[in-house]
Amino acid sequence: MDCLIRFSQSHETFRLPEIQALAVIEGINMKVISYSLESPFCVVNVPSEDAAKRLIRRSILVQSIHSLWGLGETLDAVHAAVHERTPHLWVKYLTCSFKFTVDSYQGTRASDAKVRIINSFAYLGFAGPIKMRNPDEEFTLFEDWPWNSTPDGIPNPKFYYFGRYLATGARDLPQKLDLKKRRYISTTSMDAELALITANISLAAPGKLMYDPFVGTGSFPIACAQFGAMTFGSDIDGRSIRGDGAKKTLRGNFEQYGLLSGMGGVFSADLTNSPIRRLPLGVDSDGVKGRIFDGIVCDPPYGVREGLLVLGVRDPEKTPWIIPKGIEMYKQPDFIPPRKPYSFLAMLDDILQFSAQTIVDNGRLSFWMPTANDEEQEIPVPTHPYLEVAAVCTQVFTKWSRRLITYRRIPDAEVDQKAMQAREADTTLVGKTADELNPFRRAYFNKFETATTTTTTTTPSP
Repeated sequence: MDCLIRFSQSHETFRLPEIQALAVIEGINMKVISYSLESPFCVVNVPSEDAAKRLIRRSILVQSIHSLWGLGETLDAVHAAVHERTPHLWVKYLTCSFKFTVDSYQGTRASDAKVRIINSFAYLGFAGPIKMRNPDEEFTLFEDWPWNSTPDGIPNPKFYYFGRYLATGARDLPQKLDLKKRRYISTTSMDAELALITANISLAAPGKLMYDPFVGTGSFPIACAQFGAMTFGSDIDGRSIRGDGAKKTLRGNFEQYGLLSGMGGVFSADLTNSPIRRLPLGVDSDGVKGRIFDGIVCDPPYGVREGLLVLGVRDPEKTPWIIPKGIEMYKQPDFIPPRKPYSFLAMLDDILQFSAQTIVDNGRLSFWMPTANDEEQEIPVPTHPYLEVAAVCTQVFTKWSRRLITYRRIPDAEVDQKAMQAREADTTLVGKTADELNPFRRAYFNKFETATTTTTTTTPSP
């Protein structure tokens, strides 16, 4: 059956990847018939009404889904489609209470015009009582108007959709996990809406093991646990996990939302020195052995406030005493291990390698990555022979953007081993300082100006 999805007017590039991921989670054979980033309306085909309701029940970006009765570029075309496709359905709703509304996107209608449009559907023969609150059935005519239609005096929408309401998405869920009401957050805590969308796209669900190697205050594990997954996390700075040791802790956040059963465990570790076991990548894997996670979700540090760091010593020859001292003191509660500068691009590469070694076949890696909007400074989407790009979603700011990049773990037998050999042979690493190792940080502090940018100077008047 054909259905109309009514998306929210936000995060346009995230909408389709989220609903496609939810189809995978629910095991629904969904076909996208029409969709555009310029419109909140998406027509899909699903097997049944039950499948349609399950498809969007945990969606953050879907407002509602409707059984599609008719569509067209004119109202007459909609009426013709309704007469052709749905006469056998009208008898089901002859005596039930109902509500009829007009939903105009980017346009407006006067009240009397809306009444005339509603009355034009009188041939449906609905004789039941009209109830504006809690009716048995709700029918909506959606109008997709051109941009700026009201000030430009455009008289008619560019497209119409008519459908019967089936279900509502989970648009209220971000309010439950709102950072403003959370006990423990940091300056880098991901907002609840985007964390939940990330959890959906990464296929978090009951029976899944999800891991965040940059856990911070736990935004992603909390979102994944909200959808029934068992979550784990680690962070190079154990203080972010411990908090104040009382209520303002990562564990306290899980307790606040009643999600403690979904907290598998957290620990202090650096991704490049992780205690998690990893087997060498190979073509003879059974798809599970040596790999434990169904998904990895994270927002790695961008290295703007301070340069990226990993565990280690910047110059072991000059400070040979640091490592023995660390071995002696590492169990002390206030111990802070030594760190050294780390390449931003190497970090992205390490995330992909770690994920390839720990995610089961067809599991997903979803991580956020910043990039300049200028094409000359844009950081390309990282690649790995064992990971297939499933979706790239973009949140745009003024001069830079951040992408949510999602990969699918490819079964070993399908991997191009020559590409993997070429990757292992590439040991390119340029720079030693924080700016040299991080092209995004360098561009950020240069205000994303390219080398070809010219400036005009004037001599101040005396």
